[in-house]
Amino acid sequence: MVNGEGGHRQTKAERSAGTRNALIVAATRLFAAKGYAGAGREEIVAAAGVTRGALYHHFADKADLFRAVFEAMEERVVTDVAEAAMVTDDPVEQLRLGCRAYLDAARDPGVRRICIIDAPVVLDETVRREIATNNALGMVREALAAAVASGRLREQPVDALAHVLLATLMAAAQYVATADDPDQARLDAGTTIDNLLAGLIANPP
Repeated sequence: MVNGEGGHRQTKAERSAGTRNALIVAATRLFAAKGYAGAGREEIVAAAGVTRGALYHHFADKADLFRAVFEAMEERVVTDVAEAAMVTDDPVEQLRLGCRAYLDAARDPGVRRICIIDAPVVLDETVRREIATNNALGMVREALAAAVASGRLREQPVDALAHVLLATLMAAAQYVATADDPDQARLDAGTTIDNLLAGLIANPP
């Protein structure tokens, strides 16, 4: 198949990857707008411009497609968090900005619906934690290690702290996303995380 861009002939692998991506993009839009239960299989394949057979070629079922959507969204959130954190060279400020960006993501309607409301219902807790850990734990651990190495944070077991901080952030994000007043909840959660980080700083003023 020629895609029209410089006469490039798509390989079978490229076509397969394109179909899978189209399903994920369409499902992400529909899951965000209608929720997992409200987005039907036929609606998803129609929005993706593929056949139902293509859906089951790439995914075992609708829940398997949701897992792929959840994983892609978690990857996007982590990328956004990393970009927000890297505007400064101060490792503690990087942690603070990254945590704030993670909490801000909880107010995004798509993230809120897919990652925080529907994911606990559709996906097993072990699966959700595995995906979140694979995407975020390494970044949190690296940031904490840099902060400890620089002397900005007190010496402590970095791996244990990374797990605790990530679990705290995930709980805080759920608190924000499910609050009656998400804006106030975001402020309160942000203050709590700031206080937590302040307690870890070596030689605070």
